[in-house]
Formats: sequence, C-alpha cells, structure tokens
Amino acid sequence: MGIKAVDLRKGMVVIWNNDLHLVVEFEHHTPGNLRAVNQVKMRNLKTNGVVQQRMSSGEILEVAYLDHRKCQYLYKDQGNGQFVFMDLESFDQHELSPELVESQMVYVKENQEVVVTFHEGRALGVELPSSVVLEIREAEGAARGNTVNNTFKNAVTETGLNIRVPAFIEAGELVKVSTETGEFQGRAKA
Repeated sequence: MGIKAVDLRKGMVVIWNNDLHLVVEFEHHTPGNLRAVNQVKMRNLKTNGVVQQRMSSGEILEVAYLDHRKCQYLYKDQGNGQFVFMDLESFDQHELSPELVESQMVYVKENQEVVVTFHEGRALGVELPSSVVLEIREAEGAARGNTVNNTFKNAVTETGLNIRVPAFIEAGELVKVSTETGEFQGRAKA
C-alpha cells in the first residue's frame, strides 16, 4: 500500500530503499512561496542507522504490513542486553534489541502484557498505551508549607524512570505517567 510523504507520521514503518524504516521524526515545511518539503528522520530496522531524508509532498512510500500480537514481557537478558517477550498464543519467545525498544521499556514492568509489532515473523518493536500506572520507589523530600505554588520534585518509579511529581506524592504511591512525554498525569488507584 502506497502513502504520500505528506501523510507520514511518527511511528509508521515504511519500506524505503528496499529496507524497513521506522519514522522517528516528521516535519512538513512550506517556506514562503516555495514548494512544500517534508523532512523525515527514519531508523533503519536492519542496521539501526538513522537517516535524514528530504522528500517532496507527492513522493510515494510503501507502508510495511505489520502484525500485532499480545505478548508478555519476561525479562532483560543480562548476557546480551536483549529484552525477552513471550507470545501469549503460541508461547514462543522473541528477543528485541535495546536499540529498538530501550527508551520504551522504562514504561513496562516485568510480566506485563504489551503489544509487540512483527514484520514477516521478525519482532520489530513494542506498542505502548498512551499512559501507564507505575509505583513510586523513591521521592525527594518536600519543603513543608510550600503548597501555594505548583512545586514539583524528582521521583523514581519501579522501572527506573525518573519523573517530576507534585510535592505531595510519596514513595509507595501509584501514579499515572504519559508514555509519549514521560510526564506525571495524576494519582492512580490500585
């Protein structure tokens, strides 16, 4: 299936130069009276190299057919650093390299269900929900009486994610965190 360059979005996987590429960044520029251009930053899923490409709005790219399967995150292999997932239907185990998913894994707890993306039987990445619930493991102390301003302090979640939380949040509390921005969204219930 072909798609115009102007319709590309972050997170799409396209076939470009006979390789799979993940769109990392996308900007549409219309400089004054000149022709519109699209600046696309893509990661080659075979070599993990990053490519910056300027494309015209009418350029056609082929969107890769992706298979989405529910998997359970098992553990991070200490030997090779790979993240290991188990398919919940076939019970096959799949490994994903840190280059592909390490930035997303700070939102995933061990034994949590996630959606893993596959292309022709090869695991490519992890799809996260828009927000996750994580437990605060460490939180800085807050200055007493400083409740007039929206004061924030540093905290660390159970997955090792460093976030800024309001002063009233303490260690052991559950919080909702955006997986897109990494920002605190509110308290969560167990």
